[in-house]
Amino acid sequence: MITAAVLAALATACALGSWRFTTARWTSRAPKLAIIVWQSLGVAWGLATTGAMLAYAVTPYDVGVLPGLIAFARGETPSEAWDPLHVLAMIAGLTSLAVLVVVLLTAGVQALRARRRHRVLLALISRDDPGVPGVRVLDHPSAAAYCVPGLRSQVVVSAGALELLSSDEMAAVLAHEAAHVRERHDLVLLPFAALRRALPWSKVVADAQAQVELLIEMAADDRARRYCSPRRLATALLRFGTAGALPTPQGMLGVHAHHVMARVDRLIKPAPELSASVRYGYLALSVSLLTATPFLWVYQL
Repeated sequence: MITAAVLAALATACALGSWRFTTARWTSRAPKLAIIVWQSLGVAWGLATTGAMLAYAVTPYDVGVLPGLIAFARGETPSEAWDPLHVLAMIAGLTSLAVLVVVLLTAGVQALRARRRHRVLLALISRDDPGVPGVRVLDHPSAAAYCVPGLRSQVVVSAGALELLSSDEMAAVLAHEAAHVRERHDLVLLPFAALRRALPWSKVVADAQAQVELLIEMAADDRARRYCSPRRLATALLRFGTAGALPTPQGMLGVHAHHVMARVDRLIKPAPELSASVRYGYLALSVSLLTATPFLWVYQL
């Protein structure tokens, strides 16, 4: 019972923390750190929520969640008699866990299929351009720039983008897209997309997904400005924002007009970095969340 209560309290704390975190102002100063915190909150909330129900369900075995589930799967007789509440908690916990796993796998499979289809389409309608080696060019008048993530990643730009941007601005955009590819931001977004699919009614989940989408764009901006002028990247973003850029295909990561001014402002007038104590504090919080929940799954309090 103590383990179930602690897991329920942890799930509640993660939910409240996520709600408060959606309005945090420091995240744009350290987008990578903010992404880590979001990931730890999401993982801890999922494990704590399902773990609280399962911990109560296996109370008759007088062991932890995972040993109790193993004993239940083996058909072992518990030391105490089952009651209807334990049975309901077992059904609810296993159902919730199955839903989270299934939506995560479904989102991953759908993303892989969308990218495979898009690669086939690109092979038919795109071309190479000596002016942008290693990049596929679409003959479309509107501006577009995106990457197809994965083991066989590709960066794609449109002919309209090549006409719209100067060579320096295009180099900045390509550095941004290369950052998405190198840091596998598609994998960062996948759990949040899956959680949104599982809880479409939750405003906190919707806000969290929107926050992470913006944070990975900022993280890619930070990576790109190591290789190009921040002002060139800011100018390219403004051009995309005012030119009516094409929407990024589903499952891809690309330049779009969302939150352009917020990204431009931080590129031109970067805020001071977070202090080391604040950074280490949030890292410690993330590590604690990611270790506490598995510990409570294995050991009984």
